[in-house]
Amino acid sequence: MSDKVKVFEIKQYMIVWRQLEMLSIGGATIKLRAIVKCIGDEYSLDVYFVAPDSPLPAPAFLPAEKKGYMFMPISDIQAFVDTIRNEKPIFGHLRGDKPEWTSVTTSKEPVGEGSSDLG
Repeated sequence: MSDKVKVFEIKQYMIVWRQLEMLSIGGATIKLRAIVKCIGDEYSLDVYFVAPDSPLPAPAFLPAEKKGYMFMPISDIQAFVDTIRNEKPIFGHLRGDKPEWTSVTTSKEPVGEGSSDLG
């Protein structure tokens, strides 16, 4: 795997809510509403959730900081948090070669797996 591509297991997460923070990213001003910090042993990915009328900057990977950034509409936060809460293992993909492929994924799972803790 190249230095421009890192895949790491997300071990912890933290949710940070904002009333509305105006933040300059790559020449654009985003309207930040929340951040979900996806934390691994060595790498991390901050997913910024922005207001509906905010621009969505391109994802970024900063290898020297071992950190990536991804931007999504605030309307996606519930599905995103449900995924990281309920799936295991879950992985962050930091892509310096193709930033648009920066992602969070589950592992392969059997079809119809469902929740195993339902009695």
